[in-house]
Amino acid sequence: MESFISWLLGILALPGVGLPAIFLVSFLSATLLPMGSEPALFGYVTLNPHMLWSAIAVASAGNTAGGMLDWWMGFAARRGFVRLKARRRTHARAAALAGGATPETTGGKRFNGDAPMSDRYHRWMRRFGPPLLLLSWLPVVGDPLCTLAGWLRLSWRECLFYIAIGKSLRYIAITFLMQRVPESFWHGIFAPFKHLLVG
Repeated sequence: MESFISWLLGILALPGVGLPAIFLVSFLSATLLPMGSEPALFGYVTLNPHMLWSAIAVASAGNTAGGMLDWWMGFAARRGFVRLKARRRTHARAAALAGGATPETTGGKRFNGDAPMSDRYHRWMRRFGPPLLLLSWLPVVGDPLCTLAGWLRLSWRECLFYIAIGKSLRYIAITFLMQRVPESFWHGIFAPFKHLLVG
C-alpha cells in the first residue's frame, strides 16, 4: 500500500499531471463530498509558481463544474419527486374510482406540487435568486445552495455565472493569502510529520 501511495503522489507531483489532478480534486470537493481543494492548489502553486494563474483557472473550472453537478442533482431530484407524486396521485385516483370513493372521502392527501422543503428556504432562495450563489464557495452551506438552486429550477446560465465568479474569487483570495504566510510557518507545522513525508 505504501508503494502505491508513493507512486500516486509521484504521479500527481508531475507538472503535466498536476493540473488535471487540481481539476479533479476541485471538482470532487465541490460536490457533496467533504474534502477541500485549497491545500492541493496551494501545494501545486508552491512547487510551480510560474503556473499560478493557470492553476487558479483550472481549480476554478473544476469547482464550478462540481457546483453545476450539484445544481443538476437538485434539478433531477425535483423532477423525480414531481413524477413520483404524480404517479402516486394517479394510482390513488384509479383506486378511488375502482372502489367508488374519492381521495377526499377516503382521507387521502391531494398532491399540490409543493416541494418537501421548508417554505422559509424557498422564499429565501427565490428572493435573492442566482446572485446568492456567489456564496457557493462557503463550507457546509455552499454545495447545498447549488443543489437548492437546481431544485427550484433557477436559470442554469445565471447560476453558472455566479458560481464561477464566487469560486474564482475564493481561489484567488486564498492562494494569495497563503502565499503571504512566511515559509518558516509551514516548516514549523509540518516538522512533526517530516519523517513521514521524507521516508
